Amino acid sequence: MALAPARDLGRAARWFHALADETRLRIIESLADGEQCVCDLTGALDAGQSRLSFHLKTLKEVGILKDRRQGRWVYYSLNPDAIEALEGLIGELLGSGRAAPARPRACVPAE
Repeated sequence: MALAPARDLGRAARWFHALADETRLRIIESLADGEQCVCDLTGALDAGQSRLSFHLKTLKEVGILKDRRQGRWVYYSLNPDAIEALEGLIGELLGSGRAAPARPRACVPAE
């Protein structure tokens, strides 16, 4: 398996950092069924608006979420392009398509 370009690995690191929080994972889980208003997410996740806004901003900054304003409300949804790219990256990192996992190599001490 060829390594992804450094730029892609940097993007992956930002995604994984953004995903390394239970609240943000719950947000993604909630949005898997479709777009939701911040007011709905606040109730569904039992989170204060300022705390939730911080997590939504983090996910939006790395491109995992999209938003749109309608009147005084902001609606969030998953960015399908980012989700597809993330799935592809995970498949590459795991070496999807390999018949068996690679065997660990024995360490050879330096002389």
